Amino acid sequence: MGTTEPIRDKETLRRFRNYYRDEEPNKRNWLLIVAGLNTALRISDILSLKWSDVYDFKRKRIRDRIRLRELKTGKSQNIVINKSLKEAIRTILKDIPISEPDRFIFTGYGDRPMNRSTAYRIVRRVATALDLPGNISCHSLRKTFGYHAWKQGAQPALLMDIYNHSSFRITRRYLGIDQDDKDSLFYRNNL
Repeated sequence: MGTTEPIRDKETLRRFRNYYRDEEPNKRNWLLIVAGLNTALRISDILSLKWSDVYDFKRKRIRDRIRLRELKTGKSQNIVINKSLKEAIRTILKDIPISEPDRFIFTGYGDRPMNRSTAYRIVRRVATALDLPGNISCHSLRKTFGYHAWKQGAQPALLMDIYNHSSFRITRRYLGIDQDDKDSLFYRNNL
């Protein structure tokens, strides 16, 4: 098994993101992928989200932020719910009226949260259907967020902070940017 890869190509990313919306409709699975791509959270943290984390039941509206304590690190996170994620949540809420704030968004059997292996199968099904190269897994969602943020000019210190890395060198390796930069040099340097 190789290192988990981000999804680098924008068109491939678009198809990957919308697979469960367009190709094999399943709104829960679509929301899982959209949440992973737009929050940079580990899959364990995504699966632990409850409706009260994203929806304000008193005001009857989607929250502006997700506030949580990461399961792995114990560190607090305060993540903006961006336009893409709000759209996906809004779409789900049209079809699934929720009345229980403490219900998990991504449920497995009964009221328990979906497990990591089910989430992995959801992501792998898309990767296989789209014949994506490399090792695409749940962690690819987290890495894809950072990879595209970097390509759009995100400050290295912000990415380091999001991933809790001690140096930007670690972040570059984590996102696969080092290899991309090396490959680009070889493509450009045609002697």
